[in-house]
This record gives sequence, C-alpha cells and structure tokens, in this order.
Amino acid sequence: MAISLHPRRLDEYEQFLIRMNTPRVVIDNTFSPSATLIKVDSARKHGILLEAVQALTDLDLCIQKGYISSDGKWFMDVFHCTDRLGRKITTDTSKLVSCIEHSLTLDPTSSFPHHRVLDHLTSLELTGSDRPGLLSEVFAVLSDLNCSVVEAKVWTHNGRIGAIISVKDAKSGSIIQDSQTSNRIQQKLRHVLRGDNGLRGDPLTEVSYPARVDTDADRRMHQIMFADRDYERREDTWRKAEVSASELVYGAPAVSVQNWAERGYSVVTVQCRDRPKLLFDVVCTLTDMEYVVSHGTIDTTADLAHQEFYIRHLDGTPISSEAERQRVIQCLQAAVRRRSSEGVRLELCTEDRPGLLAFVTRTFRENGLSVTRADVSTRDGMAKNEFYVTDAWGHMPDPKIIDSVIQRIGVEHLKVNEELRPRHCGGPTVSDAGSGGPGAGLLSLGSIVQRKLFRLGLIRSCS
Repeated sequence: MAISLHPRRLDEYEQFLIRMNTPRVVIDNTFSPSATLIKVDSARKHGILLEAVQALTDLDLCIQKGYISSDGKWFMDVFHCTDRLGRKITTDTSKLVSCIEHSLTLDPTSSFPHHRVLDHLTSLELTGSDRPGLLSEVFAVLSDLNCSVVEAKVWTHNGRIGAIISVKDAKSGSIIQDSQTSNRIQQKLRHVLRGDNGLRGDPLTEVSYPARVDTDADRRMHQIMFADRDYERREDTWRKAEVSASELVYGAPAVSVQNWAERGYSVVTVQCRDRPKLLFDVVCTLTDMEYVVSHGTIDTTADLAHQEFYIRHLDGTPISSEAERQRVIQCLQAAVRRRSSEGVRLELCTEDRPGLLAFVTRTFRENGLSVTRADVSTRDGMAKNEFYVTDAWGHMPDPKIIDSVIQRIGVEHLKVNEELRPRHCGGPTVSDAGSGGPGAGLLSLGSIVQRKLFRLGLIRSCS
C-alpha cells in the first residue's frame, strides 16, 4: 500500500516546528522605574545566550542585571536594560520585540542583521606584532595599492595587533578580484607586519572576496586574536605601560574558576570595571572556547560589574585540569582588556577622500602617538572614525600634542570625545515589586529564575 503525505500538511508541520523553536521575547516597562525588563526564552542550543546578548548589544542597550537559567532543553534569560544614559527604553516595545526575535530566529531562510554579504568589498584579516606607527604603515600600503578602506576594526593587546579591514578598488569602486592584485596586497602587508625586529610568529594576512560577514565583526575580532594567542604573556612587547590607567583605579580584571563537584559545574566569576559590551566579550569568549553556560547572574554596582557563570563542556563535563583552569582565566582577562578604552578618544568626521586614513594615522605617528584601538566606517561619502591614542609607551599623551594633531587635521573634523559609559541606576525597590499591574507577570517570571538559581545554590538570595 502506497502512503503519501499531502504537501500542505508537511508545510504546516515545518511551520509548527519553526514556531516552537523560535525564541520568544517579552518586554516589561512597568515593573521598575529605572530599567526595562527583557525576558528571552527559547529552545536550548549552543550559543543561544551569546545570540541574546548580541541582539541587545546591537541595539545599544546596557545590561545592568541579568539572570540566566536552563532547564533540560529550555533556556530562559531575564535582563534589566537601559540605554547608554541609564534611562528606561522608550522605543516602541513591539518593534523592539520584533527586532530581537528576528535576530534570534532559527529560521534558516532568514537573514540576520549582522550576517550579511558585502558583495562590493574585499575583506582583509591581519594579525601580527604591534609596534609604534604600524597602523600608519598598513593604511599607507593600502593607499599606494589603490585600496579604499570602507570599514575597519583594529584592536591591540599584549603586544599584538588584530584587524579586519574591508576595502574596494579606489578607481573603479568595485571588489578586488584579480588574483595578482590580491597576492600583491598580501605580500606587502605581510612585509609591513613582519617589520625589522623578527618578533615571535609569522604575521597572518588573509584576503577574502566578497567580504562575507558570517560572524559579527566584534566576535570575529575576538576569534582572530584568540587564534593568535594574544592572551599569553610576552616579554617582547614594546609597550611599557603594563598597567593601564583604568586598572590603577579599579584594579585588574579579577577572574576566578572553581569546580563545584557536587553539581558537576565549573563556576566562573568575572569582576572588573563596567563598560559597554563587557558581557558580550565574556560570553563570546566562553562560547568560542566551547563552554556551555547553564546558569548565571550579572550585576553592576556603580562602575563595577560582577558576573558569575556555571559552565560545562559541550559533553557535559566541567573543567578537568589546572592548566585548563589557568587558560580560561587568561583568555577571559584578555577578552576584557582587548576592548579597554585606554588613551584619548579622537573622533574624526569628514568627507571621505583617497588617502584620508593614511594621512590621519601618519600625523599621529609623526607626533609620537600610537593607536590602541580604531573603528572606521564610511557612509554616504562621509568618514566617521574613532581612534584611541596613547604616547609611544602606552601612557596618556600630552594634551599639547593632541591639540597640535587636531590643528593639523582640522578642528572642524577631529575632536576629543570621551567614550559614553553606562550610567547605572538603583535596582527595583520593594515598593516597585508591590505595585502590581501589567509588570507583575514578568516580575514573577524573573523571580522564578531567581528562585531556581537560589534552590540550586547558585545565588545566595532570591530577594
């Protein structure tokens, strides 16, 4: 007997599976006078916590508190969020829910906002030993080879540099596809990155076209620097300011890893100065090291952030050796420090033109400034870039030198602008909790997560 399935019934079944597996987002703006509560629950899968945190980070939201819990095959997060100024979110919540759910969708036919193909650009990934003036040399080479830089991210840490640079042909405005040109770009950049000092390791230069952003750019930066083993201590770094100005005030990032044998978890604790994207950087590193976060709490008090995660390997086992424990500590400290905003933040906003970045970074170099981090973007013919600069030894630069650089590049184009850090408000009070109303439902959901963590012994109090 032949059995056939009606095509429509199969389609409905597939749609049912998609609905069942699509994360659900609930937003409550009534529970707390100082923060917006965002609850995300979904089927459990590796990396879902990172996707949730990235979705909130991409919306420029600050997570002041959070509770993470998974039960079997289900996963639930509750986040207390504000904008960068510490205010509740006033955006249309329905649009916000749609945006977050779209970012978290499991539907393979959907295209994520941060997963896109830049079909008119060529992507360069660089890693190597950092030194004064290196970025100026990189941009000078690209300018000489008629490469126009459209987007770029540059991080430095522990004597190493990592960069993702998206370029196009400066004459035609199209993607660089000629193999001879690509090979010439790689050879020139490898020569620049290698330098004259022959420090450890060969520089890495990769060219891909079209520039495909399968991974969020910040996550990819963590990946390439992790692969470069920037978390290892080195004696060959030229930068002498081993302790940053921020760490002199707040202390170095404190990371501890302990095993809880009774529950089969490794407990990871991170405490440091709070800053934008801190939670993303920590969760990104744990995820790419193939650890699963089963439970966790996030809290911020004034400028200090405290994060605690209960993790296992993908196979369900905890950290098994002292060497692995030390490696996790080093990697998390590196993840926190890579994006540390040391030095003076300079914002450049001007009409884009050939050789602009080569000119700007050469001016920095000629005045004894080193770039510790850079974000470059070009939109509608306008260059909007930010640079963090120090002196040649990693200290705060002389204000007179900064003034001289601004005068050279143009006071109307280059400005000093301190990074906007999250403003923290007090958490919900007892009177907030007893106010009832529409927020009571989400309050109870948040309390369920807290009580569950308390019963598991993962937090000291569920109050």
